Amino acid sequence: MDRLPFPFNPYPAGRGLLRLAGGLLHLVRLGALMVALSLSVSSYRRQETRHAVLRQLVRATLPLLSWFMVLSALVSLVLIRIVVATAASYGLSQYAIEVLVRTLVLELIPLYAALFVAVRHTMPDAQQVRSLLARRRQAVADPHALAMVALALFPRALASGFAVLLLAGLAGVTALVLAYLTVYGFSPWGLPAYTHAVGGIFSPAVGLIFTFKTGLFALAVAVVPLAAAARPDAAGRFRRQSDMAAFARLFSALLLIEVGSLLGNYA
Repeated sequence: MDRLPFPFNPYPAGRGLLRLAGGLLHLVRLGALMVALSLSVSSYRRQETRHAVLRQLVRATLPLLSWFMVLSALVSLVLIRIVVATAASYGLSQYAIEVLVRTLVLELIPLYAALFVAVRHTMPDAQQVRSLLARRRQAVADPHALAMVALALFPRALASGFAVLLLAGLAGVTALVLAYLTVYGFSPWGLPAYTHAVGGIFSPAVGLIFTFKTGLFALAVAVVPLAAAARPDAAGRFRRQSDMAAFARLFSALLLIEVGSLLGNYA
């Protein structure tokens, strides 16, 4: 039998697929544990847990709130002026509000809030968690150890998810107010027409998809970076991970959620 002109070894590819499957299973298990802990009343009975949750909520929201609201208001105002001016130039001013709400409030703001919280809080926090696990040499291979890790990460994950929901909600309300002021000014006479137009966009199906998508964004930001930080590498060690790899992993999850919501709204 003739030898191949190049070395062929199928095992590295197989090991890569197995590690990918193991990472997905680890993510699903840890995410399920996080959701179960957040919905369980017993998780908040201990005073230490309540204090840890409150401390993490402050850490995740207070430093980000002012910067995010300023940047979100500026970006929203620029986009609103562009859309309103473009619609007026083509004689389509009656569609400006619908375009703004569908693109800015429904699609861009939740994604922007998720990325902002992930980059400014969750990913640096995940690196700190990984450094802590490396110092403790804590293994998470068996389910009992994974449950203990999930209990330790629960306040951080809950705070990250809450930050995404809070910032997305505040930025959405701010964008709606800025859109009204840009179109109608400070006159109250445009309020009935504006609320009717916005309410017509938020049908039950659109509202349900928007709520579900924002919740999945919060869950992805809360779980994906921390799950990767709590999983050892092939050598069983908790070495520092690449920030670009962590961001690509999280962005892929957010992109899949966004594509699913677009299919649900417009397919």
